[in-house]
Amino acid sequence: MAAHLADLAKRRGWTDRAAFHQDHQAWTHGEVHDLAARAATVLAEHGVRPGDRVLLALPDGVAWVASFLGVARLGAVAVLVNPELPAADHAFTAQDTGAVLCVTGPGLEDAKESAGRFAGRQCLGADQLVALTSAAEPAPAHPVDAHTPLYVQYTSGTTGRPKGVVHTHGDPKTYHDLIGRRVLRITQDDVALSVSKLYFAYGFGNAFVFPLFSGSSAVLVARRPTPSAVDELVARHRVTLLYSVPSAYAALVTDRGSGHEACFASVRAAVSAGEGMPEGLGSQVTELLGAPVLEQIGSTEAGHAFCANGFEHNRPGTVGRPVPGFEVELRDRAGRPVPDGEEGELWVRGPTVTPGYLNRSEETERTLVGGWLATRDRARREPDGTYRHLGRADDMEMVGGITVSPLEVEAVLRTHPAVKEVAVAAVTDGHGMSRLRAFVVPLTPAPAGLETDLLRLAREHLAAFKVPRGVSLVPSLPRTPTGKLRRQLVRQGAW
Repeated sequence: MAAHLADLAKRRGWTDRAAFHQDHQAWTHGEVHDLAARAATVLAEHGVRPGDRVLLALPDGVAWVASFLGVARLGAVAVLVNPELPAADHAFTAQDTGAVLCVTGPGLEDAKESAGRFAGRQCLGADQLVALTSAAEPAPAHPVDAHTPLYVQYTSGTTGRPKGVVHTHGDPKTYHDLIGRRVLRITQDDVALSVSKLYFAYGFGNAFVFPLFSGSSAVLVARRPTPSAVDELVARHRVTLLYSVPSAYAALVTDRGSGHEACFASVRAAVSAGEGMPEGLGSQVTELLGAPVLEQIGSTEAGHAFCANGFEHNRPGTVGRPVPGFEVELRDRAGRPVPDGEEGELWVRGPTVTPGYLNRSEETERTLVGGWLATRDRARREPDGTYRHLGRADDMEMVGGITVSPLEVEAVLRTHPAVKEVAVAAVTDGHGMSRLRAFVVPLTPAPAGLETDLLRLAREHLAAFKVPRGVSLVPSLPRTPTGKLRRQLVRQGAW
């Protein structure tokens, strides 16, 4: 992949075009590929060989891009992790992958810190890696094919211990061909800003794959940008494609209310994934940005989106139609297909679905059956062929022997004008009984009697067994770094 991209940039005349922007600097496609080839030499000098795994624990930036491409050029395998994970999670990932080298970012470059997190493995600071490239010769690309493992990305861990997902050298080009080019119509004139980071599947495609395969550019931000930072970055770089998650879009709207802002004049589309877009939020975002919101759904196992809305067909409130090249089926718990209009679990088959989890053969056999991926997402197929996402199968709550969808309850409570965010879960009380409880992040200041008002609202619109037994006002909800709600923590009743 690394050699293909460097050759592509030369053949298409992109070498002098900007590829990445960060901190008032820009790097061209030519500079990025030259830096990556030299980084490969430095990595090889630190013992990296074809097939070895190299853990990348550094924030978004050109050092991340060069490290990934350098690893790819050697025929090694990049392990993508969040640099802000707790030490125990870093230690688990290093052990699980058997990484021979860990490339680390700021805060992790201290020898004592690295030794504790990465189980005594050899570490190389990203700044040191970049500095050493100045005296290094470009490394040739080790010969591999499209099916050779390229990177390992871990599932988000919303329901338990994350699992390592393996993807190959051929997958990124497919992400671009099927989604970047055909669905989003990305050209070399586009500028992307992704709130989701490079170490996640969504951000990896948005801000790494699509720019390098299209000759366009991306704005890289080390930390998750605040709403005001998004405003500034979009205006400064004339961003055309904004990628984010519903919770971040909600913050963007809440920060100034709806109504088109001049700083978003360059945006031609906003892409949303990670969770379902709450009813009404999409229209608020469209009004604010003056651009359509294109909802989609993907997974770490599929590499990127497998269902998406596009410019030709965009139905708000759905995750669109299957991406070209992917097949989608809805099945019941017994594995039987369900008819249109009925709820089922999403099964997906396509060219980038992972061959399996790292060191998890039983999990692989359970999740990947006959080439089909059991996503554990619940959905309903609409008459026009679009899919409406209904949450995760893991999200269902059992209350008094009755299964309840928390999304239905949350949708009702969210209609109250004083509610900013809400999560509903079955929480075990002091007597061991499971009781439905709503955790609400109110708009400040919260009006007096909000808890009572919300329970009254629920009684008016929901069956009695779906009405929460109580409402707790909280300052925030527990989320993964991708913005997904961590329901297993909500079920504990405290975080």
